[in-house]
Amino acid sequence: MSTTSRPRSRAILRIHFHPAERSEELYGQLLAVVDGVSCRVEPLPADWSAYVDLTGALSYWGRDTEGLVAVLRLRLLALHGVRCSAGAGPTRSIAAMAADGTPPGSATVVRDDPYEIAAFLRTKPASTLPGIGPKTARTLTRYGINTVGDIADTRLTTLQRILGAAAARQAHDRARGLDECPVVPGVVPKSLSAGHRFDHDELDPERHHSTVLGLAEEVGGRLRASGEIAQALTLTVAYADRTQTTRTRTLTEATAHAPALAATTRKLLTGLGLQRARVRTLTLRAERLLPAEEAVHQLTLDSRDEKLHRLETALDKAATRYRPGIAGAAAAFYRAGEDDRRSGRTASRGSRTVRYQSW
Repeated sequence: MSTTSRPRSRAILRIHFHPAERSEELYGQLLAVVDGVSCRVEPLPADWSAYVDLTGALSYWGRDTEGLVAVLRLRLLALHGVRCSAGAGPTRSIAAMAADGTPPGSATVVRDDPYEIAAFLRTKPASTLPGIGPKTARTLTRYGINTVGDIADTRLTTLQRILGAAAARQAHDRARGLDECPVVPGVVPKSLSAGHRFDHDELDPERHHSTVLGLAEEVGGRLRASGEIAQALTLTVAYADRTQTTRTRTLTEATAHAPALAATTRKLLTGLGLQRARVRTLTLRAERLLPAEEAVHQLTLDSRDEKLHRLETALDKAATRYRPGIAGAAAAFYRAGEDDRRSGRTASRGSRTVRYQSW
């Protein structure tokens, strides 16, 4: 008679940090606190979070998952005054779902028990399952699949016809609480960010657009000044109700070239659909930085790109001689309307500005 041994129970934590002010230095300090509890930490700087594998740390600290998470949260609050929201479970996907539904200052722990896992997962909307985006969730809804429990109950062959083989297998496993994806320890990827906080809750899409393009110019200028290039951009939007949305897009080629950064930033903003959003803060982060000498530039017969590079060099010299923001793409300057003029708003970055054709 053969027996099948049950896989070793894991304890995976997803923790989100909620500081009053964000800085790369603070993020590193918070990760150092987490590393003091478990050395298996996977940083996720784009949304100020991290995955932590607590499996081995439980026996070392002589605590259960709830107790060790409480110790970590208390340390973060005592040492840095930072509250966090945390979710823990036997898999990465369950930990992520638990953390997403937990408010700041609290923790949700799902124990490695089949009944508790099923109770946690089954009633959740399908869109909350990692790997199921809004578009996929709408597709599932057309087939009457609305919850994670519906995904688990649907035959795999049926899901494969709807989602494709790989996506269906992943969704079906995660809906049943199966996810062997490990926590991959690593250092914080080097990044550079620029942000803008509006004086009031900003509803104007044109102002959103001009602001993020201005941030792209600022990020590009700082990258060129430091001799670095970015492989990806992340746009974070903070709203009036203190919630936020983060989107990341990998660049076609690593670059510090303003037109390429502006084009990707524009796609990130458009994808968020902020037409009626009350925006408080916009932050653009250049991620996975490399030395500029590693740049690979695609050859082109278009002379316009070469002209833009020369123009960019001239603008960098102007910024060095005078100040950053002295010149830039016209699209990065908000074109004030009649209502703005009456209210006394100004679209200028300063007393001396130069505009040129938009990227």
